[in-house]
Amino acid sequence: MTTVTTRAVEYPADHLTMVGHLALPAGTDRRPAVLIGPEGMGLGHVERGRAEALAELGYVALAFDLHGGRYLSDPEEMLARCMPLLADPDRMRSIGHAALDVLRAEERADLERIAAIGYGTGGAIALELGRDGVDLRAIGTVNALTTGRPDEAARIRCPVWAGVGSEDPIMPPAQREAFTAEMQAAGVDWRLTVYGGALHAFHHPPVDHAAPPGVGHHPRHAQRAWRDIVDLLAECLPVTQ
Repeated sequence: MTTVTTRAVEYPADHLTMVGHLALPAGTDRRPAVLIGPEGMGLGHVERGRAEALAELGYVALAFDLHGGRYLSDPEEMLARCMPLLADPDRMRSIGHAALDVLRAEERADLERIAAIGYGTGGAIALELGRDGVDLRAIGTVNALTTGRPDEAARIRCPVWAGVGSEDPIMPPAQREAFTAEMQAAGVDWRLTVYGGALHAFHHPPVDHAAPPGVGHHPRHAQRAWRDIVDLLAECLPVTQ
């Protein structure tokens, strides 16, 4: 086990003061960096834990914020904020770029080796950074098969991996087909993994508050999806000691 250090980082975005979670691996050298986007509820212990797990593997990792330091446990409040956000690519890109600027400002981040991963709304933001032409080494998403504006996927310059539950009512087969058609038409190096029997947000441990319909944890697939993301990073963004 390596020694990981963490700190909260405040930065402005979307007319809010965001509070991200930065995790750094042991040492003082530059390391590949990963931006982590949370589910629509916002930055919580799950995403903080994933940042720290990636730091254990040798990455500089920043889990970014969506709601100005708040975690939206009320599904109605979460949807009221996230649905307009998901319908506004420029706004998503602005939130993503603000977080990316924080990650790039970290002196231990290798600016030539950055990836973006995300879940739900955070995954959609990762994809929009790619569609905006950001120089990323990889994009990995779970539950985020969003499609962009015509032809903008052609600006994605890295491999894209996406995971989705087969029984996800929010990302049904038609949405999968639209996403894969967009990636294929753009010539993106893409992969889609469908996890049999899984619902939306299957990767997220059970919560102690109400959740939207169609959401449910699937422990085995949650572990598999995490391994798939780690494998993507190892392929596209290897850590060299």
